[in-house]
Amino acid sequence: MRHFFLAALIAISGFFISAQAQPVAYPVRPVTMVIPYPPGGPTDAIGRLLASRLATRLGQPVVVENKSGAGSNIGAEYVAKAPADGYTLLFATSPALAINTSLYTGLKYDPLTSFEPLVHAGSLPNVLLVHPSVKAKSVADLVAISKTREGGLSYASAGSGGTSHLAGVLFAKLTGAKLTHIPHRGTGPALTSLLGGHTHLSFTDVLTALPYIQSGRLNVLGVTSAEPSHVLPDAAPLAKQGLPDFDVSVFFGLVAPRGLPPAVRTRLSTELRAVLGEAEVQHQLKAKGLLLPAQTTPEYLREVMEKEVVQWAKLIRETGAKPE
Repeated sequence: MRHFFLAALIAISGFFISAQAQPVAYPVRPVTMVIPYPPGGPTDAIGRLLASRLATRLGQPVVVENKSGAGSNIGAEYVAKAPADGYTLLFATSPALAINTSLYTGLKYDPLTSFEPLVHAGSLPNVLLVHPSVKAKSVADLVAISKTREGGLSYASAGSGGTSHLAGVLFAKLTGAKLTHIPHRGTGPALTSLLGGHTHLSFTDVLTALPYIQSGRLNVLGVTSAEPSHVLPDAAPLAKQGLPDFDVSVFFGLVAPRGLPPAVRTRLSTELRAVLGEAEVQHQLKAKGLLLPAQTTPEYLREVMEKEVVQWAKLIRETGAKPE
């Protein structure tokens, strides 16, 4: 009898050891993709496209949740604290993944240590937009007007810490323009302010700006990337309008909480890279003005994050930029 129980115990132990050695199936339930901005902006539009295609490849729904606020910190902190099991992902941009660590004090996550990079999804240049009431035909005109008008000019951004905010900081630093920053909670509200004439200008992503430029409701003075945008080929880069060091684009990356199991990380990265390789997805992203990345690997995304953390820290330190 003793031998019988011993054999049974060994068999049961072997079963549990074998079960633990087997890789956990992934995914077995819906995956949540957190977007730290309100619906309707470029991050939301691109994220939903990727979520839809990723769901097809994973065989499980990928549910988008918009958790906006605090310059994208609310959504980023939520994901940083989530279980590292592959069921909570963050589709974010330069602020959460590079800028905010230098801009905000008491941040509850670190972009380089709290997240597992999965895929670089591309970058989107901003454009310098002005309301038609501002009679500027060039960057030089705009700078001159800002210096002669009492109180200067106000510029609308999608929120403190984003590239639409810091592009204005850099512009003022390089040109001496007199600008007042007016932050909003997202790109949509910022454009509404500009369209209504409540603010004078904005550094807005090309995707959101394009319809208003085409309709003539807003004027464009240039793009913030070093090279022209393929959807606005006639808009000269600011770098070629007397601002040689001006090169500001927002990059998009998908990350997971740090500590993701290697097998899950590989599965997600592989499927996401396959999604970005689909001809129809590339067509839709290019139509939105997105510049596709040189590489889509997790390692490339980490390199970009590390580079931009240093780049934005320098600008914030030199200009004293603060959340508003």
